[in-house]
Amino acid sequence: MPLASGGQTDYPSAMTANEPNPQPVKVAALYHFCRIVALDDLAESLRAFCADNAIKGTLILAEEGINGTVAGTPSAIDGLIGLLKSRPEFGQIEVKFSGAETMPFNRMKVRLKSEIVTLGVSGIDPVADVGTYVQPEDWNALISDPDTVVVDTRNTYEIA
Repeated sequence: MPLASGGQTDYPSAMTANEPNPQPVKVAALYHFCRIVALDDLAESLRAFCADNAIKGTLILAEEGINGTVAGTPSAIDGLIGLLKSRPEFGQIEVKFSGAETMPFNRMKVRLKSEIVTLGVSGIDPVADVGTYVQPEDWNALISDPDTVVVDTRNTYEIA
């Protein structure tokens, strides 16, 4: 569903999950591996921004980066992404946008964790230990190579 532009820009602060909205909801799924210092300060500023802008969902912060899915008005979500991108460590953050007719989340949570993606393996540095980026047009050739092993780690929800 296309996202509306113009018109009312803020939802009432009492909006709850699945309540009809005066405009579509913009949903942002994001993650980025980077070094984050002052996690507590970042968490508090994100909580405040999301509360002030009626954004709901979950953001997970760790020293290794950020992961989460949030929803709100298009202007509120654009403001949040702008706030993140204004910080040097989030300049290259990956964000996927979608839309919804109703608010998909009940509340806003900003959590501090030891990992943004639980691997359960100590000593891994996702900022330093990275693979080689594959261009989309090269993907089929790569996975057709008999020396390539593909491990799909998506869960049932992500596959659907």
